[in-house]
Amino acid sequence: MTQLSYKSANQLAQMILNNEISSSELLEYFIKRVEKYNPSINAIIIKNYDEARKQSRLLDEKLKKGEILGALHGVPMTVKESYGLKNTPTTYGRSDLKDNIVSEDALSIQRLKGSGAVIFGKTNVPLNLADFQSYNDVYGTTNNPWDLTKVPGGSSGGSAAALAAGLTGFETGSDIGGSIRNPAHYCGVFGHKPTWGLLPPRGHALPGVVAQSDLTVIGPMARSAHDLETGVLIMGGPDEIQSAGLKMDLERSEKKSLKEYKIASWVNEDIAPVNQEVQNRILKVSKTISDAGGKVDFEARPDFDLLEAMNTYQSLLLPTMSSRAGDDEYNLLKKRVEKLDPTDNSESANTLRKQISSLRDYNRANNDRTHLRWKWHEFFKEYDAIITPVMATEAFDHNHANYGERTIMVDNDERPYFEQVFWAGIAICSYLPSTVIPTGLTEEGLPIGIQIIGPEYGDLKTIGLAKLLEEEGYCFTPPPNYPD
Repeated sequence: MTQLSYKSANQLAQMILNNEISSSELLEYFIKRVEKYNPSINAIIIKNYDEARKQSRLLDEKLKKGEILGALHGVPMTVKESYGLKNTPTTYGRSDLKDNIVSEDALSIQRLKGSGAVIFGKTNVPLNLADFQSYNDVYGTTNNPWDLTKVPGGSSGGSAAALAAGLTGFETGSDIGGSIRNPAHYCGVFGHKPTWGLLPPRGHALPGVVAQSDLTVIGPMARSAHDLETGVLIMGGPDEIQSAGLKMDLERSEKKSLKEYKIASWVNEDIAPVNQEVQNRILKVSKTISDAGGKVDFEARPDFDLLEAMNTYQSLLLPTMSSRAGDDEYNLLKKRVEKLDPTDNSESANTLRKQISSLRDYNRANNDRTHLRWKWHEFFKEYDAIITPVMATEAFDHNHANYGERTIMVDNDERPYFEQVFWAGIAICSYLPSTVIPTGLTEEGLPIGIQIIGPEYGDLKTIGLAKLLEEEGYCFTPPPNYPD
């Protein structure tokens, strides 16, 4: 029997509805686990216990009267620190924001609570949500539950670590460069990066920010693919301004088995190589589909130049990220660009220039991106999805050196640290949904995930394929060191 802490959110909700356990009892169960195991992992860094206890008691009373709020009625969960949760801090890991106590819940938090979720804490992030690791001067370092010497990913690293260790029932993260997907991959859980704009992010923001930034999305993380679908349906749909004329009406996949799928498989790429272990997982999932009778094409790609596509992504990503910087930090960037030799076209120089690029430059990149979106649209007329790596390797050792000093060993090849964003950028740049599934452990006992990318607004289709693959054994496996 699956340990209670490792059940899916939907399973936990059903147990509550069946009166097998109350919301209050389940909350105390997770709190006990947090107090026992979180100190070594440091995933949950803000505790909202008192408010959660009040909410659990209220939900238990409602259930006695036959009132059910929604799909997550009574399920205890945590959320990424960057979400606004009333009367708790939102810092993005920044010391200057350590006293930023928000006065209202983010829209997605309102929707989760409206479905019956009980939010009892918040999980750790990297500084400005901008790393493949999760550490900062406010809350310290989060460790991977599979190996405390390894990173849990970032920026939703605390979210993935809490799920993997069975410290929470459900989670929600955010993603601009793989921040849902690489933690899911490193910690062996499920994650979904939605189509851009499908899940309104209002309240997942720095103080005073209400506009949705380009590329950035919020999305669910869980121990099952079914939970991802539940999260999308709860948090998705237009906000109040849009709802007068728009509604969410996502198509579901009509396919009932893997034999009905036609998939493209992208195993590796010279400009951003992945190690043999990761390649083997793409091949393994591909074989599962083909053995079931599905069609798998290892050569199919959309009709665009990869290097140009990645340049487009960087031209959108870098100014979007630098827009989060404070005035002093941004002015420092401008001074560094002013000192550049006009003839310097090195990668580092061009990166700096993109960080403070003009609106004209940005609009040109957006136009290029729109061409990419149409190329993908044509591609998905023939293929149901494309499966690719998430990152170059399994989880790596903690590394707090300056960004420019960091590298990643891909088999025996030393590669640039941020080269890994290539695999995240494929989906992010063109607003495509991407679902990460676990594929099992390496010989060293570390998880590896792969991502399923589909057409815009095909979120329930990529999750639908993930659900079928989960039935074939691509499911969450709990780490060994966190028993009841």
